[in-house]
Amino acid sequence: MHAIAEIRTVNVTRYITPLREGGSLPAIAEADDSFMYVLKFRGAGQGSKTLIAELISGEIAQLLGLKIPEIVFANLDSAFGRTEPDEEIQDLLKASTGLNLALHYLSGAITFDPVLSKINERLASEIVWFDGFIANVDRTVRNTNMLIWNKELWLIDHGASLFYHHSWETFEEKASQPFTQIKDHVLLPKATMLDEVNEIFKKIITAEKIKSIVSLVPDEWLNDNPSEGTANEKREVYKRFLEKRLAASEIFVNEAKYAREALI
Repeated sequence: MHAIAEIRTVNVTRYITPLREGGSLPAIAEADDSFMYVLKFRGAGQGSKTLIAELISGEIAQLLGLKIPEIVFANLDSAFGRTEPDEEIQDLLKASTGLNLALHYLSGAITFDPVLSKINERLASEIVWFDGFIANVDRTVRNTNMLIWNKELWLIDHGASLFYHHSWETFEEKASQPFTQIKDHVLLPKATMLDEVNEIFKKIITAEKIKSIVSLVPDEWLNDNPSEGTANEKREVYKRFLEKRLAASEIFVNEAKYAREALI
């Protein structure tokens, strides 16, 4: 279990290359701290909600002791895209001026392969529980979104989690729904300790911790859809969603257990 830390802010200094396997066209970029990052753009695809999901989910993962690359806020100057020859990328950079999100680039990491990489049942159960909690649709055999780096397992790409918030008017009420997509989770066959993990994780994720995590979301991202309410009103909805989801954790845990029984 880790404390919730302040998030650093960096300025993007060099666009290196797009990662075309990502649906929202993330990129590898360098920042003014001389580190390389995987940069996620607020002007892409689902916009700032993808960044909010990435931030909230990533901070929850770290709180639970799961490994994810460091998350930073990444400033993009308005002049940044002017020399980019690719029109699609130039448009994306222009639409993403201001505050974006980036994750430390794990140079030399290899994609997790469930056949080649062995993982213990406790860690598998922790990750399945976590993905059920955040409703993460992206941890399948086809797209594991896990890396092996320095002989350890790292979780990446949580922008598709909390997907209920794309229907804002029903977001909060969906907190107690089962997460049926868990049946496709790459680690589900090894997740034999879901009940034990549920008891432990429910004690770690306190209301105070949820409030601290949600408070990290910048106003700039929350103000992208003013018709849905003010930044503070939206933070309150995210907070209530996570609290209700935690209180109803047996629902998504049981869904995972049933899905696992059907597999084996």
